[in-house]
Amino acid sequence: MKKIKRALISVSNKDNLKKILSVLSQYKIQLISSGGTYKKIRKLKFNCTEISQYTGSAEILEGRVKTLHPKIYGGILSKRNNKLHKKDLLKYNFPEIDLIIVNFYPFEEILNQKNIHSKIIENIDIGGPTLVRAAAKNYNDVTVITNTNQYQNLINELKKNKGTTSLNFRQKMSEEAFSETAYYDSIISNYFNNFNNNQFPKKKIICGNLVEELRYGENPHQKSAIYSSQEKLNIKQIHGKKLSYNNYNDIFSALSISKSLPKNNGTVIIKHTNPSGVSIDSNKINSFKSALACDPISAYGGIVSCNYKINKQLALHLNKIFLEVIIANGYEKNALKILKKKKNVRLIDASNLISSKKNNYISNFNSILVQSPDNIKFDKNNFKIVSKRKPTSKQFDDLIFAFNICRSVKSNAIVIANNKSTLGIGSGQPSRLDSCNIAINKMNKFNPNKFENAVAASDAFFPFLDGVEKLVQSGISAIIQPSGSIRDKEIIKFANQTNTILVFSKTRHFKH
Repeated sequence: MKKIKRALISVSNKDNLKKILSVLSQYKIQLISSGGTYKKIRKLKFNCTEISQYTGSAEILEGRVKTLHPKIYGGILSKRNNKLHKKDLLKYNFPEIDLIIVNFYPFEEILNQKNIHSKIIENIDIGGPTLVRAAAKNYNDVTVITNTNQYQNLINELKKNKGTTSLNFRQKMSEEAFSETAYYDSIISNYFNNFNNNQFPKKKIICGNLVEELRYGENPHQKSAIYSSQEKLNIKQIHGKKLSYNNYNDIFSALSISKSLPKNNGTVIIKHTNPSGVSIDSNKINSFKSALACDPISAYGGIVSCNYKINKQLALHLNKIFLEVIIANGYEKNALKILKKKKNVRLIDASNLISSKKNNYISNFNSILVQSPDNIKFDKNNFKIVSKRKPTSKQFDDLIFAFNICRSVKSNAIVIANNKSTLGIGSGQPSRLDSCNIAINKMNKFNPNKFENAVAASDAFFPFLDGVEKLVQSGISAIIQPSGSIRDKEIIKFANQTNTILVFSKTRHFKH
């Protein structure tokens, strides 16, 4: 146990300061502070010594140098049971400092508000992280508090132990302090990477705030949690059971497609991160029904994502099937009332979510794969018509729609579509021909009367003619695929012989 006699307080966020000051005053703890914090403490009518008076050195460089003084760091870093340290403190008249309460300049907040480099730089805190690191290193003797959320924990500790803190408490606060400084530095590091357009620096710092610990990972024996690079996720759960690892995985897959569709008329159904049905239609009921019709069996227990506000009429249709998660850009009150009748269905509001341009990460074996997201917006300039027969405007739109969905399907991927609705999806097969067969079989099973003028998309080129032959034999009138196969000319020749429209993409879109 360590008695707290002297505390240094320097906080950017001054919320709840009175609450903690009252308790420190109760145990007659001497206070040292500087700048705005000193003024705030005096305004709250608590006694406090200004740092410049305490050290005998004035603040300089417009406040850039305030706490950087040997009297401060000698008092923090001295080992209380070390005779040489005690001797030095007596020699220089440096009192021990037992408690550090610090939070940093709001660099991350400023970063989100400003884009003027010079102003951003001025919000890089130097003294705060230095104080915190010193106190955290010497946790055996010093308590460090780095967040207003920790104030109540400190108050409880002091009251429980009559003005002292336990080693366990100091160790825990030290752990959190080093996480705080590391996170803070990572934000700054990543800012400079972006500022210098250095996408892949020699040392990559990945940071995140814990959103929540999950029940388990993909399976019950795996532990799991979700972190966000922001303080909160930009999606909000408003009803239902706690989200699982698999739920989040599916949600992110659903949203990546939803955000690529035109606003207010796209419906996506996801099962095991793969789309089982997607449709664009200004009529919300028709949009949902068409997406469901692509594969109503796979939709059971799946996730529905609507890039529009759900109304009462659609809610009635959604409640007819078993769904794990429903995502929307808001819900009408009557719709919520209907959907909440199912106790366990998770309702997610994604109206504040903006498509991210940040890199994607996959981690395994202590290594991290990093890549930019595959979220470019397609238009007709991204494609080249290579067949003699040309697509109509409608067919071209359907081809681009199918190709857009294709990049969100696990490779090898084939998507058959018509009228901006999927009719059959073949996913995740080692053979592209197998994916063709699955997509065709699903179309024939669930949408046998809709294949006239249907189009097909492939996420990569066909290495052999067999997949293209299979699609044409099933009634597909137009195919879109990336170019690059040694058999491209053979496939173009076959398309011309069968009067099939063939469009080449300039880019490939694998999703492994």
